[in-house]
Order: sequence, then structure tokens, then C-alpha cells
Amino acid sequence: MSLSRRNFLKTSAAVAAASAVGITVPEEAKAAAKASEEGWRWDKAACRFCGTGCGIMLATKNGKIVAVKGDPAAPVNRGLNCIKGYFNAKIMYGADRLTEPLLRVNEKGEFDKHGKFKPVSWQRAFDEMERAAKKALKESGPEGVAVFASGQYTVMEGYAAQKMMKGGFRSNAIDPNARHCMASAVVGFYQTFGIDEPSGCYDDIELTDTIVSWGSNMAEMHPILWSRVTDRKLSDPDRVKVVNITTYRTRSSDLADFEIIFSPSTDLALWNYVAHEIVFNHPEAIDWDFVKKHIEFTAGPVNIGYGMRRKGEKSLKEGKYSAKEMEIIKKEMEKKVSAKEAPALAPYGYKEGDIMKNTPGTLKHWIVDFEEYKKSLEPFTLDYVAKIAKGDPNEPLDQFKEKLKKLAALYIEKDRKVVSFWTMGMNQHTRGTWVNTLSYNVHFLLNKQAKPGNGAFSLTGQPSACGTAREVGTFCHRLPADLMVKNPKHRKITEKKWQIPEGTLNPVGNQHIMKIHRDIEDGVVKFAWINVCNPYQDSANANHWIKAARELDNFIVCSDGYPGISAKVADLILPSAMIYEKWGAYGNAERRTQHWRQQVLPVGNAMSDTWQWVEFSKRFTVDDLWGPYTLRNGKKLPDVRKAAYKMGYKPDTTMYEILYANDRAKKYKIDLNKFPQKGFDNSECIGDKRNVVGSDGKVFKGYGFMIHEYLFEEYAWFGRGHGHDLAPFEVYHKVRGLKWPVVDGKETQWRFNVKYDPYAKKANPNGDFAFYGPLAKKLLQGTLTGPDKSKGKKALKNKAKIFARPYMDPPEMPDNEYDTWLCTGRVLEHWHSGTMTMRVPELYRAVPEALCYMNPKDAKAKGFKNGELIWVESRRGKVKARVETRGRNRPSQGLVFVPWFDEKVFINKVCLDATCPMSKQTDYKKCAVKLYKA
Repeated sequence: MSLSRRNFLKTSAAVAAASAVGITVPEEAKAAAKASEEGWRWDKAACRFCGTGCGIMLATKNGKIVAVKGDPAAPVNRGLNCIKGYFNAKIMYGADRLTEPLLRVNEKGEFDKHGKFKPVSWQRAFDEMERAAKKALKESGPEGVAVFASGQYTVMEGYAAQKMMKGGFRSNAIDPNARHCMASAVVGFYQTFGIDEPSGCYDDIELTDTIVSWGSNMAEMHPILWSRVTDRKLSDPDRVKVVNITTYRTRSSDLADFEIIFSPSTDLALWNYVAHEIVFNHPEAIDWDFVKKHIEFTAGPVNIGYGMRRKGEKSLKEGKYSAKEMEIIKKEMEKKVSAKEAPALAPYGYKEGDIMKNTPGTLKHWIVDFEEYKKSLEPFTLDYVAKIAKGDPNEPLDQFKEKLKKLAALYIEKDRKVVSFWTMGMNQHTRGTWVNTLSYNVHFLLNKQAKPGNGAFSLTGQPSACGTAREVGTFCHRLPADLMVKNPKHRKITEKKWQIPEGTLNPVGNQHIMKIHRDIEDGVVKFAWINVCNPYQDSANANHWIKAARELDNFIVCSDGYPGISAKVADLILPSAMIYEKWGAYGNAERRTQHWRQQVLPVGNAMSDTWQWVEFSKRFTVDDLWGPYTLRNGKKLPDVRKAAYKMGYKPDTTMYEILYANDRAKKYKIDLNKFPQKGFDNSECIGDKRNVVGSDGKVFKGYGFMIHEYLFEEYAWFGRGHGHDLAPFEVYHKVRGLKWPVVDGKETQWRFNVKYDPYAKKANPNGDFAFYGPLAKKLLQGTLTGPDKSKGKKALKNKAKIFARPYMDPPEMPDNEYDTWLCTGRVLEHWHSGTMTMRVPELYRAVPEALCYMNPKDAKAKGFKNGELIWVESRRGKVKARVETRGRNRPSQGLVFVPWFDEKVFINKVCLDATCPMSKQTDYKKCAVKLYKA
């Protein structure tokens, strides 16, 4: 049989696709496909993109990945991939891959912050990093050393970084870009359940009757899940209903039975309206047996601000913010209650025109009785909510009201199962934590949570925002498996496991990702290391942070595969191995942990982020790092060196020996004749044929033990027996992922439900549910306006919470000068900042630039033509973008949408860096702009 290479590939792809959907394939075609794949090695892996967690199969030949297909055995995607998924190989082979360290130097070869990038050795790179980090520690203490971490770290990378930062440098200034992605969902889980991550799973899609998408363009952001939603809808079109709730029309609109276009931020009002309908007009729908057994009603303060800079901060005093910017920033300190929000705030003691004095966001809340909760819902009548929430000015009010009534009816219908999905629309929100908790209110009142086909479900944005950011605990305030740095018992557990002296860990964890940027601008952070993210493109109000990084006395390191904006901003660039050039693991949005093996060697002299952290740890000793420090808040970190000596460490014992190459680690043996190591590269453990000259100037020959297994197993120890149970390392290489908690070898599909969750059964063996999360489960009691300390605290054993949360305006809204809402986000073809996908020719040709999607009536009124360049300008900055009035995204009048994947259309210069004060997640969905011809 003679076939061209092109026909080989076409035949192979056709056979794979046919097999995935169950089509019988002719024997001749099978034979041709087999011939085309001669010499290929297929192995399973996880997709590099989004939080869906699709399984893929990779084919390698002669040290290169030559083909990618969906994994038919993967339960998430069942052999299907989205368009990005099919290009998992090509993202690794762009023409401008970084292959060696690059340092800014002058003509003499000395480091110069204003110099040009020149290649240097790994040894020189680490010399410069060591110098800069020690300088930062001397000048600012642990708070001066920071890491921009990532929800795209592998589990092992995140755990390695956390150990060195928190256990070595004693710094909690490590925070992932997942802060921008899912932090509001996290705090919502903690406040509601006392433990992080969803109670349901993707199987709910096939089991439900109703899918309601709240601020989530699933068709483009989670296309494989949307394909499952589509299949479910088409399987029973009369019974199954799909509702799309959004601020502008998207590709997800096309499947919906009806769509609710709402005004930005009024999703708070929509959730409260549904709860109002239940409580006031359909009280018979409340499952009081469930509510009385398993729920407490709660409330918290409303004057929490907007997570912006506060009066007295250094950069504000120095006048680094313009008068225009200060118009919005001043609302962080106080604001006037508007006519729009006044009815919603009335039960909390505010009226229109009142000056609300804001204090920084707090997580504090207290128990109220049902009558107080009912009082909080009283304003959210159909008339009030329709008036403030209607987002399309051309939609008749009566039509909008009918949609609201239909939405409430679907939730309330007794035997109707409902799943509520959301992503960034609810999370990137100045009241993101509030709106997350409001979703559970409706499901709890109806007993439609934590049951097959029923539940509110946060869809994660990044591939391991759950697995690495949340479960590993790479947030500034967390430790593994829901442990917290501020809790002395949790620190003690961690110190004992890491075999570091008691008192080593820093209890102050407040340097979230926006605070790291602000601390660089204030001159506190002097050394910052960027890992697997692009913070100078992905952070709102980006002009400030780029200026601070380039002009102040600091040292910025960027580890990356490609020279994105952050690499160009940095002083030192390190070439990182990309996903399939290293062993790794991810955790997806349904709690599924998946592992893969190293498929190929890294390009050039690139090395993994794990290797970079472990090598860096060799530069720091007990005496270097474990002396006394005084933090900015006056908190003193003790000198733990004498305690370290008593543990057998010496003054010159390195962090490498303590944290990574200890006796526990060396028990994990290299065995190239045994599964899963047999037949696969392992650059960190045994080196490789590239003979990379490492951090000590010698050829790196590997660590000599299975460091990936060690890091994973030590991390997994924290969750086993505590509701976060993970299977053994080797097991994950045999299966297509498992949903934790994994107990007795079995995964858990629905948490908190006694029928499916062994932890719930243990906590409440004779009941139906147990909300066993341990956090914030002993509370004061009070009213909507505050707690009453005289009543004492009440325990909430095995109980979840319903929260009273009002509607509030965002801090910046359209006005006479800035008359248009701006929303940002992604498109199907590109991933985040486009650093990888813009290097794939097919994806670049499909969508070569970010467009300004606009309503045709707005374009006509402003005199714009389709395809014309315009300025999009806010109080913070402006960018040029091309008008698109006929595209996939179809805004109503008064709103434009601009994706952020294109560094040439640098839209995050325009965005406001306001955050949810509770979760610190940035609100990229709401700011005010003006539009004019370029």
C-alpha cells in the first residue's frame, strides 16, 4: 500500500474520529491508518487548555510529538477535542521558543536594568537571581520576595514553588493567576460549605432537565462541556431546557430556549429575585425538612469597598494616580448610595444619598433567622429587578419580565432537576463572593444541591486552577488541602511534615496577586519571579505595573516558553520546558486529578519550572533564611536557626537538602524497568542526552530519585483522611483521572450526599446529607445590620449556609464622558494572553487580532464603519481596536466586548483593577470607556 504523508495523516485522523463516535471503519482504512502510524508511540495526557480537563492521546516519533487526538477512554471528552485541543503539539514548536536564559546587560556584560537581552548560562542566571533575592530579603524581609504563580502550574511545580517560598523564604507573597480566575468561587465555597470545590460533577449534564448558564459563554470557553449540554438538549428537546443569562449575546445564545440579557452587576438582583419568588410567592416549594436539618441563614457587612488602593498607601501619596483615576479610587473609602441600589440596601439601614463609609473587605459573617433573611429579599420584586436588570435597552420591559418569571418557574418546578453553571461572569465581579453564595441559596431552598442532576457548579477557567492553585494551596493565604497560613495548628501540621522548625511559617498571608503588583509599585517587593503566567498582560490597569517593574529598583524574572509581554518587561528570562516536556499532573473543575509522563525532551536548554525551583533552593542555607524578621504589620517572625540545629541541620545546610533531597524523597527510586517510568524520559531525575549545563556550571545528570513522585505523594499526604483524598501516584498513570476524595480506590461523584460520599456517610450515617467542611462553622448571631455578641456563638456542625446579600452598583459605571460598558474575555481559538496559541499558524489565521465587538446601532450613531480602527479609552489608558458589528459576539447597545489574547490590542491597560474585597478577584467585566475614531 502506497500513501503520501498527507494521505497517511488524513486517513489516520479519519479513522480516529470515526472510532470516537462509534462508526464502523473499513478494514482497508484501518490498515492504512496503522501503516501511517508506524513507529509512533501513543500515550495519554491531559489537554493544556482550560479547566474542563479533557484527555488527549499524544503520538511521538524521533523525539517529537507528531500527532494529537482526543482520548476515547477519557470520561470528560470521550474522544472529542475542541479546536485548541487539536493543536496541543503545535503550541510547543513555535519559531520563537525560548531556548536559553536571557539577561539584560550593558556592553561590558554586566547586569543593567536598562540593558539589552543577551544569552547567559544557567549558572549566571541563578547567580543574578541569588544576588537579587538576598538583596530583597535584606531590604524588605520575606515580603520583598514574591512569585506570580499559576493555575497552569503542574501539581508538582506548584508544590515545589510553595515549599521554597513558604518554608524556605518564609514568604507568603506567592499568588496564582487563578486569583483572577476562580477566587470568588473559592471564597463562596468556603463561606457556604466550609470546604473548597464543587459538590457535583460533569455527569450532572446528562442527568439534569435544566441547564442555566450564568455569565458563562460555555460554547467557546468550555466547548466540550457545551457539546455535552447540546447532546442533552437534543436527546429530549421538549423536556430539557437551556437558559443563557449574559450581558451580551454569544455563541452560547444559539442553543438557549430563552436568554436573559442583564445589565452588568445585576446578576445579584436576578438571584435574589428567584429566591424572592420562592420565599414570598411559592413558599410551598421550600423543602423545610432539608433546610431545618442542614442550613443556617447568615449575613455580613455590606460596606466592604471594592478592593482598590486605599488612602494612605505610598503610591497614592506620591501622586502616581491621575485625577481621573482618583475619581473611582476614592469610592474605596466612601461612596454615595444611588437610587438604583437604595431599595436593595434598605434592609441593611441605608437610603438613597447616604454616605457609606467603607472598611476593607472582611470574611466575617453571622447567623440570622429566616425572618431576617426574608427581609433581605423583600425589595427584589419583579418590578424592581426588571427595572434595574434589563440589559438590552431595545427589549420591551414586559418581555423581560416574562423571561424572569420563566426562569424562576424552572427552578421552582418540583420534579425538575436544575444545574446552574457559571465562570468569569460571576467570578470577575466586585461582589463575586456574594453572587457565588447567592447561587447556592436558590438550590438549598429547593433541596436541589449535591444531588445527581442538581446543583450550582462553578466551571474553572484554567487547567489546574483547582488542582494546583486551590488543592496544592499556592494562594498567599493557603497551604495544601484547605489548610491556612493564619491558623497556628495548620502551620504546625505543615512544619512537621516538611521537617522545618516550628515557627518557620509566616502567619500573614495577604499578598494576593494585585497586592504584589501594588507592592512592587510601592517599592516593597524587590524580587519577583513569574511562573507559567503572563501578569504584565493579564492584570488590569497594566500601565501602572509595567512602569513600576521597569523604572523602580527591583529584579523581575520571567520563566516562559515564549517571549510574551511579561518576558519583555523582565530583567531575566528563563526558558521553561512546556507541558509534555516534563512529568506532570492537573486537577480539573470536577475534582478530577490526571497525570501524564514526559513525552519528549525540552527544546534547547529549556528546563522545567520544578527544576528551576529546586536548583534555586541550592543557593540558600539555614543561616541565609531562617533568622528573625519584622513584618510591615509589626508581626515578628522568630529566629528558628537554633531549633534547626537541634533538628540536625547545620548553618550551611541548603534548602535543597531540607525541602527536596531529604531522606524521605530519596526513598522514591528511579526504576527504568518498571511502570510508569519504563520507556519514558525524565530530565529532572536522570538528566538527558542534551547534556544541559546546569546551575553549578556542570552537566546536569539528574537528582537520582523520583522527585515527581515524591512531591506528589508528600502533597497528597495532607488531604488523605481529610476529605481531599488522592490515589497513589502510580494509579493515576493507569487511569483517566479520578475525582477526589478517592476512598478505597473509588472516586466520589457527589460530595456531601450520604448515598455517594463516604465522608458524608461517616459524618451523618443516619441522614441524607452532611456538609462536613470545617471552616467558619462557629458563628455569632444577630440581624442584617450586625451581630449581637451577647447571644454567644452557635456551632454549625454538618451545616451549610444561605446568605443575605444585596444588589450593589460596581464602582465605575457609564456616565456622560465614558458612556459605554467594556467587557473583556476570551474567544474559542485563543488561550488567555495568546502566548501559545498565537504561535499556531492555523489558530492565528483563524483569529489574527482582537476585535471590538459592538452593536451596529452604536457604530452607526458614532460614525464607525465595520473594520475601522477606533480608540477604546478609559480613565486609565487607551488602545486601538477594529470595529466588528457582525461577529460571533453580539452586544446590545451601550456595551462593547474586547478579548484580551492580543498583545497588540492591550485591553488590560484600559481595565479597572477593582476586585471583590473578599476574594481579591479582579473585575474585568465592568468598566466605563469612551469610543472615538483612531
